Amino acid sequence: MQIVKTVSGMRRLAREWRRAGARVGLVPTMGSLHAGHLSLARRARRLAGPRGKVVVSIYVNPTQFAPTEDFARYPRDLKRDARLCRAAGVDAVFAPRDEEMYPRDGAEAFSTYVVEETLSRTMEGVSRPTHFRGVATVVTKLFHIVQPDLAVFGAKDFQQAAIVRRMVRDLNIPVRLVVAPTFREPDGLAMSSRNQYLRGAQRQEALALWRSLQQARAAVGRARQPLPATRLKASLKRLIEREPSARVDYIEFFDPGTLTPVAMVTRGVRLALAVFIGKTRLIDNTLL
Repeated sequence: MQIVKTVSGMRRLAREWRRAGARVGLVPTMGSLHAGHLSLARRARRLAGPRGKVVVSIYVNPTQFAPTEDFARYPRDLKRDARLCRAAGVDAVFAPRDEEMYPRDGAEAFSTYVVEETLSRTMEGVSRPTHFRGVATVVTKLFHIVQPDLAVFGAKDFQQAAIVRRMVRDLNIPVRLVVAPTFREPDGLAMSSRNQYLRGAQRQEALALWRSLQQARAAVGRARQPLPATRLKASLKRLIEREPSARVDYIEFFDPGTLTPVAMVTRGVRLALAVFIGKTRLIDNTLL
């Protein structure tokens, strides 16, 4: 397995693979890898085929963090991540420096961003207004650098995956997008690099997200007619905020195709939520 730290080096390696007839799969990550990330790499390996190559990008992208967010303390351990990737059969880790991705040289400083203007207006787009501009920009750059045949994302970041899918369609980017199911701990907590921020009792309190998803699914499963979203939101908020350090950022019921919020909840609607457990912000979602 190779660790590539420059844009030119990654392009050169990807060209060599394509000339040899290999399909290339990409798994974009910010590192601090867990079993969920590795499941995406294995999925990319299967889809790329026996002669295929898999790239895992490891880059904590500064443009998707607001000044008040956790960019500086986001966990970074490239040696550990590389070891996990090697064990998972990854062919290359692309781990560029900020200067490679966002040149800052005077008049030649980086100044071009990619903005999706419809799907990014709700949920995470409201709570983190500059977040998806950063995501769309860095993913577009990764697609141009690696030029993968396919890219695998996780369903935990459902809105992000929907925005990337729209971007790929709108900008005619020749990549197959695959969204893999959310990987969970045995007790139901969605795997996230930020879970390691949880301290003491907070780890148990974080299960309120999983319990709220289950409660919503049960309510919709029992219902003989559509349920008012406002009533369900209030019920879930009460459930979550029983935990001492829990604070709801948002709870949203929406059409999974358009991400449009719905007033009445039925089967086929999707639920997404963002919750602070202490200072740690966690997200999750499910199809009802």
